[in-house]
Amino acid sequence: MSEGDRTYDVVVCGGGPAGIAASVAAARTGAEVLLIERYGFLGGMATAGLVNPFMTFYAGSEQIIKGIFQEIIDRLSAKGGWGGPQEKWAFDPELLKVVADEICLESGVKMLLHAFVCGADVQRSRIASIRVFAKPAERKIKAKVFVDATGDADLAYTAWVPCEKGRSGDGLTQPMTLNFRVAGVDIDRMPSRDEINRLYLVARSEGRINCPRDNVLFFFTTRRGEVHFNTTRVIKLDGTSARELTAAEIEGRRQAKQICDFLRADVPGFENSYLMTTGTQIGVRETRRIVGQYVLTAEDVLSAAKFHDGIARGSYSIDIHDPAGGGTVIKHLPPGESYDIPYRCLVPLNISNLLVAGRPISATHEAHSSLRVMPIAFAVGQAAGTAAALCARWKVSPRDLDVKRLQRELLDQGASLSKVAAGKQSKGGQS
Repeated sequence: MSEGDRTYDVVVCGGGPAGIAASVAAARTGAEVLLIERYGFLGGMATAGLVNPFMTFYAGSEQIIKGIFQEIIDRLSAKGGWGGPQEKWAFDPELLKVVADEICLESGVKMLLHAFVCGADVQRSRIASIRVFAKPAERKIKAKVFVDATGDADLAYTAWVPCEKGRSGDGLTQPMTLNFRVAGVDIDRMPSRDEINRLYLVARSEGRINCPRDNVLFFFTTRRGEVHFNTTRVIKLDGTSARELTAAEIEGRRQAKQICDFLRADVPGFENSYLMTTGTQIGVRETRRIVGQYVLTAEDVLSAAKFHDGIARGSYSIDIHDPAGGGTVIKHLPPGESYDIPYRCLVPLNISNLLVAGRPISATHEAHSSLRVMPIAFAVGQAAGTAAALCARWKVSPRDLDVKRLQRELLDQGASLSKVAAGKQSKGGQS
C-alpha cells in the first residue's frame, strides 16, 4: 500500500517537545501514529534551536509537569545527560536526540524525518490529507486526526484556521535568538553576572558590540568549562518568512561572533575560550497563534486560573522580550501558584479533525510568553496526542471529545492536573 492510499489514526506534524509527547501519547493510547519532522532528528528548539536549560516545571515545591516529560528526564539522567555542576535542569541536546528516537520507536511511533509539511486539502471543514515534501517528491498523507506541533501553526494556517501573530497594535513578535555555547572557560574565575553585564554595556557603548539586548543572559551546561548564551537578539523579523529567517540567521551569527570576541577580550575566565557551537537554527520565540475555542489571557496566567477542562499546568512567568528593543518585561505568578491550560485552547474553531500543541495554541501575546517554554510544550503535547488517539478510536471530533475521559487518561499516564481539572474540587474553577 502506498503512503497516499493508507490512513493513519494520527499524524503529528513537528517533532519538537510538543510533537514528541503527542506522538508517544497517541501511540501508547492505541493509535497508529506517523510523526513528520523537517530535520534529521527530533527535539525542535531543544536540539535544533539549542535552547537550554528547561525552564521551571515546579510551582513552589510541587512538580506540576510530569508524565512523558519526566520520562524524558529519567532517560537523559540514565545516559548521563541531565543536570550539571552549576545548572540542575541543563540537558545534553545530543543525548536528547537519542532519547527522543528511543521513546518514539519503543512506543510504536513511525517517523518520517527530512519531511516538510507544505499544504492541506480541506474538505467540508475537515483535513482530508496533507501535502508533505519528502525526497524524492511531494506526497499526500491521510489521517483520521492531525496534530499541529510545528511551533508556527504551519498546518493550521494552511488549513485556513484563523491565526494571530505578535502583539496588538503593530503585530511585532518577540525577538529571535541564536543560542550559542562557549567552551574553554575557567568557570572559577568568572565575575558576577552584574559585573559581566557592566562590562557588556561598556563594550556596547564603545561600539564594539552591536546587539539590542540590554544584558547578558547565560546558563551553564551539563559539562564544566562550557557556558551557554541566550544573548543575541534579532528584532522586527518574522519567523514565518524564509526571507526574513535568512536575514535573522545571518544577523544572529554576526552577533554571536561579536559577543565571543568581547568575552575573550574583556571578561576574566574567558581568555582562552572559543565558540563551540551555534544552534542549527535560530531560536524562534513567537510566530502564529491559533484562535481556538478559548483564548488564554495574561489575567488567566497571573491569577493562576483553574479550569474544569484543564489538561496541563504552567507556572512560568510572563516573559516578554521587547519586540522592538533591548528590554524584557517579567511578571511573576503568586509564589507557589500555577495556572491551567484549558483543552479548548488546543481546539481550532473551524477544522473538525485538528488539534494544536505547543506554543501556537490559542492565547494572547502576553499569555503566550509564559506557555511557550519547553516543559509546558511537553505537557500540552501529551494532552493533544492522547486526545487525538481517543478521537480516532471513538470517531468523534476534538470539539466533541469527552474531556473528563481525556483527563482520566492523562492522570493514568502520570500527568499532573490541578484539583479542579482532576475533579477533586467542585468549586473555585472556571468553566
